[in-house]
Amino acid sequence: MHTFRHFILFVLFALLIADFSSGQCVMCKAVGEESANQGGIGSGLNQGIFFLMAVPYILLGIAGILLWKHFNKEGG
Repeated sequence: MHTFRHFILFVLFALLIADFSSGQCVMCKAVGEESANQGGIGSGLNQGIFFLMAVPYILLGIAGILLWKHFNKEGG
């Protein structure tokens, strides 16, 4: 019962903080676009986002392949 209360509090906290964090996306976009227009750091922003997005999928793919090979061994 005690753990259930902690879970409910965590969910409520996550829902409340989600509104604050989504407001920052507009600021990042504006700064990135302005910086890209001036030839600054924003020019590589999209590549950085794609890199950060791709890494978890690559790791999950490798883990999936290794698990599939482990559980589909023939004769073992």
